[in-house]
Amino acid sequence: MITIHKTIDGILSPQEHLDADCWVNLINPSEEELQRTSILLGIPLDHLTDPLDVDERARLELEDGVLLLVLRVPVENVSDHRIPYLTQPIGVIITPTAVVTVCRSPQDLVTGILNGRTRIVDTADRMRFAIHLMQRTSLIYLRFLKDIIRRSDVIEQRLQQSMRNEELIELLGIEKSLVYFTTSLKANDIIMDKVLRMRTIQLTEDQSDLLEDAITENRQAIDMSKIHSDILSGTMDAFASIISNNMNMVMKFLTGFTIILMIPNIISGVYGMNIATPFQGSTHAFAIVSGITVGGCLLAWLLLARKRWM
Repeated sequence: MITIHKTIDGILSPQEHLDADCWVNLINPSEEELQRTSILLGIPLDHLTDPLDVDERARLELEDGVLLLVLRVPVENVSDHRIPYLTQPIGVIITPTAVVTVCRSPQDLVTGILNGRTRIVDTADRMRFAIHLMQRTSLIYLRFLKDIIRRSDVIEQRLQQSMRNEELIELLGIEKSLVYFTTSLKANDIIMDKVLRMRTIQLTEDQSDLLEDAITENRQAIDMSKIHSDILSGTMDAFASIISNNMNMVMKFLTGFTIILMIPNIISGVYGMNIATPFQGSTHAFAIVSGITVGGCLLAWLLLARKRWM
């Protein structure tokens, strides 16, 4: 799908045809749309196809006056709820006449601008538009990180009430999301820093200030992701130790209970032999043997209780 928008009198307006200073948005484009965009805007075809690869890493490439920025942006994982968030690439291409975004599936980064949830940036200022997308990416990471923290707090509260595998699996999924976030945020940080320092990219003072703000927010997201990932890793280790300790306590109790149950079996086994045994001639033999058995069980229970096995 291809859509074309242009800022006219401060309003982002859809356009029927490609015009100068437009924003061309490609979402899961067909081969024909890719070829047409490549020819009309003079963009190398691989600049348009590379961001469609879900494993494409964040990178920057400048060729024949066309700047390609590939960023990793966070998306909700609708196919597997065990891992709440993933990251996907989006290509931001700046040409002498237009700015192009290309991605495999709809993303909050683009839909937020189209739906008017974020402030409008003039599409004629192509570099500022690209920097705005970088800043929006950092803000989306921060928003998703806050949701991850909220989810993990809820799961930890459930874990304190019942130690089940389901909660630990959910925490593992959240930890995977944090790993994806941290890796992608670091890659994005390198790209933003390159844009700020490259001499071939001439930024105005206003653009530089906006990019520095985006870098600051991106690094805040990196710190937030790393800190919570460490906390979550420690929490999972702690809960794993608690579960292991609880299992050891159960095994100790069952072992002690088995030892106590062995005492009546041993005594009854001895008195069941065809040999002379104490008290066999007494009329109170059953009561005496029963008393010895109960006494032996109580003594064993006291000894095990002192060892904290019971």
